[in-house]
Amino acid sequence: MIYLDHHATTPLDPAVMEAMLPWMTTHFGNPHSRSHAIGRHAADACDDALRLLERLVGGEPGSMFVTGGATESTNLAIEGVMRHPRQRRRHIITSAIEHPAVLDPIRRLGREGFRVTILPVRLQDDPACGQVDPETLRAAIDDDTALVSIIWANNEIGTLQSVRQLADISHAAGALFHTDASQALGRITVDVETADVDLLSGSAHKFYGPKGVGLLYVGSRRRRVRLRPLVEGGGQQRGLRSGTINPAGLIGMAEALRICTDELPWRRDATRLLRNELWSRLRAAWPTISLNGPDLAPERRLAENLNISLADVEGESMMAAATELAISSGAACSSVDPRPSPVLTAIGLSESRARRSLRFGLGRATTPEEIAEAVAMLITAHDKLTG
Repeated sequence: MIYLDHHATTPLDPAVMEAMLPWMTTHFGNPHSRSHAIGRHAADACDDALRLLERLVGGEPGSMFVTGGATESTNLAIEGVMRHPRQRRRHIITSAIEHPAVLDPIRRLGREGFRVTILPVRLQDDPACGQVDPETLRAAIDDDTALVSIIWANNEIGTLQSVRQLADISHAAGALFHTDASQALGRITVDVETADVDLLSGSAHKFYGPKGVGLLYVGSRRRRVRLRPLVEGGGQQRGLRSGTINPAGLIGMAEALRICTDELPWRRDATRLLRNELWSRLRAAWPTISLNGPDLAPERRLAENLNISLADVEGESMMAAATELAISSGAACSSVDPRPSPVLTAIGLSESRARRSLRFGLGRATTPEEIAEAVAMLITAHDKLTG
């Protein structure tokens, strides 16, 4: 089977598995049991992994926390800020193309009386489709805004946001800035100091690490960030996220991000060439297909991402017919939702065009031969459905 769904998840890197294995077997100590050598050994390894993660994203010492995944990290960032007992501001801003891990808790806050603003994004006819216009944020923010949460790289259409500019506008109004970097980490350069973000969330399985472990960066160098914990009981991680840390997961996450960061300069260019080759072959097969999302410029779109709409066949039908090809027609977390992609409708696509979409997510092991074979599979599936 050809796997082109790397936005949903990535395969575990064998080197990451090798780094994890000792911490699931011989080095089994509880990192919070520092009263003996076995526990201290695990604690030291976890501390080293956290420091490595901080260095990889440009964070200050003590700024990284480990969670069960990006969804938990994002919920902690959003609910932690808005529900903190000393939080007096009641307004939160986000965008229309966020992951449900952002939109669902924000909508719940809205139902409970918080003021919510969901910003529109640039529409399909704009080369920077999917981006939040900074002036739109500037018009929406006020002195009651506590938090702005904007996704760094979109999981369906690959849009890259002008994070530093959006963060600057947020800070000028006294608000904190959070970004869901689940698709950005390991795929582009992420530096929290340069971007000046206050909170950043991510998940290891998006960058060739293990599932079930995520990270939350909480900055404190420039602005004080107060969070109310979601999980209590034990006081681990300075009381912000109680529960026993998973050493194998944390160590694997750090090693996975280190490998991706080391390989990023050349890997990104190679992936972009393959993505562009995929787009060229698809256009040659079907001149009437449409590109969904921003243009393919490096500063506007992830190198791994391609999202298209066919003229005459629904995406779900194509996926069912191309049984040996792993692609998607939307976010993995909403694959059971019969509605068209909210991201695609947010950029102005009709319901019909959104339903005719296919999302491709290339990975670092994708080959030119796989691209050619994937297109051949799609042509066969299309002919089967229309012939």
